Amino acid sequence: MSTDLGASTDLAASTDLAASTGLDRWETLDAKHQPPWDPVELAAVRAELSAVPPLVFAGEVDLLRSRLAQAAAGHAFVLQAGDCAETFAGATADGIRARLRTILQMAVTLTYAASTPVVKIGRMAGQFAKPRSSDVETRDDVTLPVYRGDAVNGFAFTPEARAVDPYRLVRAYNTSTATLNLVRAFTTGGDADLREVHTWNSGFAASTGSVRYERLATEIERAIGFMGAAGADFEAIRTVEFFSSHEALLLPYEAALTRTDSRTGRPYDTSAHMLWIGERTRGLDDAHVDLLSRVRNPVGVKLGPTTTVDQAMGYVEKLDPDREPGRLTFISRMGAGAIRDVLPGLVSGVEAAGGQVLWTCDPMHGNTISSPSGYKTRRFDDVIDEVRGFFEVHAALGTVPGGLHVELTGDDVTEILGGHGKILDADLATRYDSLCDPRLNHQQSLEMAFLVAEMLQQR
Repeated sequence: MSTDLGASTDLAASTDLAASTGLDRWETLDAKHQPPWDPVELAAVRAELSAVPPLVFAGEVDLLRSRLAQAAAGHAFVLQAGDCAETFAGATADGIRARLRTILQMAVTLTYAASTPVVKIGRMAGQFAKPRSSDVETRDDVTLPVYRGDAVNGFAFTPEARAVDPYRLVRAYNTSTATLNLVRAFTTGGDADLREVHTWNSGFAASTGSVRYERLATEIERAIGFMGAAGADFEAIRTVEFFSSHEALLLPYEAALTRTDSRTGRPYDTSAHMLWIGERTRGLDDAHVDLLSRVRNPVGVKLGPTTTVDQAMGYVEKLDPDREPGRLTFISRMGAGAIRDVLPGLVSGVEAAGGQVLWTCDPMHGNTISSPSGYKTRRFDDVIDEVRGFFEVHAALGTVPGGLHVELTGDDVTEILGGHGKILDADLATRYDSLCDPRLNHQQSLEMAFLVAEMLQQR
C-alpha cells in the first residue's frame, strides 16, 4: 500500500455532494445484478457507511492514476491479482500474507524481465461480491436464493444463510479495514524485501526442475548481487507500493463510501484505489457506468469478445472524456480461442478513434469450462495461451500490452487443470476451496510469472 496518504477526505456533506455532482443519478437508472435488499434496512446501512472513515485516501488514488499512466505509455507493467471472491472467513493474517506474498513474488520476476516497474494492485479488501447468472439455486428439489458473495449472503445452502442481509455490507467494510491494515504492515515491515522475495522465487524455480526458470532466477540473483556490490540502499527498497481494487458491483456500498477530496472538492470512491465494471454490468447507459463516471478513481472495464469499437469508444467518452492518462483501463477477457481474432480490431479501432487507455489482459474468465467430474475449472495452458495471444496482438499493432488481471490464491488449491504440478480432473476434488471461480494456486501463479517474463523480454 502506498504510504503517500496525500490529502485527507471530508467525511461530511454526502447529500450535498450527491446533489452537486450527480452521484445519486445512478439510483434512477437500470442497476443490474443488485440483490433484493430490504429498503429500510439498506437505508440504515447506507447511513452508517456514509459516516465511517475512508478505506483509502485521495492522494493514494492520484498516485495510482499516475502509475497507470506510466504503464499505458509502456514505462511500467500492471499486475492486478487476487481472489475471485474474498470471504470473511478467509481474511486471516496467514491467508492475506500468502496472497500478498504470491503477488510480490510474481512482481519481482516481472520487474526484472520487463526492466520496468510493476504496478501491484490486489483484488483485495473489497472483492466480496460476484454477479451470478441466476437469482436462485436448486438442489434436490429445494430452491433458494443464489450465493452472491459474503457481502450479500452466506454460502451454506439454508434459508437462513441465503437470506439477503444488507448489514453484511458493514462487515465487508470492517473486514476490508482489517485486510488493508495487514497489507500496509506487510508491505512496510520487511516482508516485501526484494532479497527475501527473490529467495522464495529461487526455491520455486529449483523445485520445478525447469532449466528456463532456473536460468531466469539466477539472472535475478546476479542482478541483486550487483546492486549490493554497487552500494544499493536495500533499506530503501524493503517497502513497496501496493494498491487495492475490486469490482464496483454493489452500488449502495460504493455510493456510501464516496467522499469529497479536501484539496479539490471532487468525489473519490474511498472503498478502493481502483474500481472496475464487469462484463455483465457494463451497459453504457446503466447505473454502474454512470456512478463510476463521476468519481476520480482509475476505472477499469471488462471487455468480452462481443465488444465493438463503438461500444468501447462509448466507455471512453463516458468515463474518460478528458483523455486523462491513467484514468481508464480496458481489461480484455476474450478466451484463448478468440483473442487473436477479436482483440486486433478492437485495439486498432480504439487507437484510431483517439482513445488513450491502458490495455490489460484477464486470461481467466474467457477460459472457464466444466470438467468431466462436474467442477468449474480452467486449463492452465489455455490461460497462458490467451496471455501469449495478448502479447502477440500488441506486438503486431505496435501498441502496449500493459498488464495482467488474474485470479489467484497463495494456497495449494486444486482448482485449475495443468501447470507444472499436472493437476488432473481427478485431482480437483482434493482441495477445491473456491466458492465462485477457480483460481491459480501458488505454484501455478509463479509459473505464470516466469512464462510471462519471457514474453516481456521480447516486448
